[in-house]
Amino acid sequence: MIIAFLIIGLIVSFSIHIRYLTRYVIDKEKKYLRGFLNTAIINILVALTLSILVMLKPQLVNELDMGLLLWGIAGIIMLIMLTIQVSILKTIYKRAQQPENYHHNFFGKKVLHPTVVKQHEVLTFFGTIPVFLLIGSYFVARLINLFLYGHL
Repeated sequence: MIIAFLIIGLIVSFSIHIRYLTRYVIDKEKKYLRGFLNTAIINILVALTLSILVMLKPQLVNELDMGLLLWGIAGIIMLIMLTIQVSILKTIYKRAQQPENYHHNFFGKKVLHPTVVKQHEVLTFFGTIPVFLLIGSYFVARLINLFLYGHL
């Protein structure tokens, strides 16, 4: 059971690590670099702990329920992709409400400027859609299998 928690923790930490990396590349702020380095150290320590534990007690690997573990990992990744998409949509919505990002045309309609949406947000949003759909469909199919037949 400890192996499963370490693997899930490593995946969550790795996804946070990637998030800090992308935020640092986009914004060039020191806090994102610090977060990137901290998560790198955490990833190394968790992976080292996992490796040592597997070498000392290999029977723990045989006790793993891989179906349950993969289902949990798929659920976590699905939630991470959904969180990324919702945060991008919230950011764009907030930016669209700011007066410097729109003007009113002759007929009184609100016209948004191209500054509302940034290119990296569009790429990230549309890049996460296939991952969300593939992993989400696996997660939901296994969840339905659990409810119908009682096993993953």
